[in-house]
Amino acid sequence: SASAASVPPTAAEVCDNKPVLMTVYGPTHDRDRMIAYGKAIAESGLYKKLGGYYINAPRAVATFEGTLPPTTSLLIVRFPCLANARAFWHSKEYQENIKPMRLNPSAGDYVVAVYPEIPVRADMADKVGDSLYLKAFDASAIEQSIQR
Repeated sequence: SASAASVPPTAAEVCDNKPVLMTVYGPTHDRDRMIAYGKAIAESGLYKKLGGYYINAPRAVATFEGTLPPTTSLLIVRFPCLANARAFWHSKEYQENIKPMRLNPSAGDYVVAVYPEIPVRADMADKVGDSLYLKAFDASAIEQSIQR
C-alpha cells in the first residue's frame, strides 16, 4: 500500500506554506545520464513553477565519520509545501518524460524522501532566513500522471 507521502495531490490539495525538503540519496552509476536528467528537470520548468530549488551540491566535501563510497550522492530540493513536492513527482512531464531518462538500466539507485523543514531556532532568527517563501507557487496547472 502507498504511504501518504507517495499519494499524488488532489485538485483540492493546496499548498499549506510549510516548506519541505525532498532528499535524493544513493549511488550514481552513470554520471553523464544523471547530468542529462538534471538538465531535463531544469528545462521542464517544473521546479520554477512549483517553487523548488536545490540547496546543495550532490557530492560531499568532507566525511567526518564512516566511509562514503565515491559514487554516493545526496541532493536536497526545497519546496514551499508537500503538495508542490507531490505535484512535481507525480507530474505527467516528470513521470513520462524525465524519470525514464535515469531508468532501464538504472543510472543510479536512489531513495527519494520528503521531510518537513523545521522552524529556525529563536537564537538564529536574526542570523539566517525565516524559512518562508515570499511568493505563492500554485501546483494546480501542473498536469498529473495517470500512473499512481
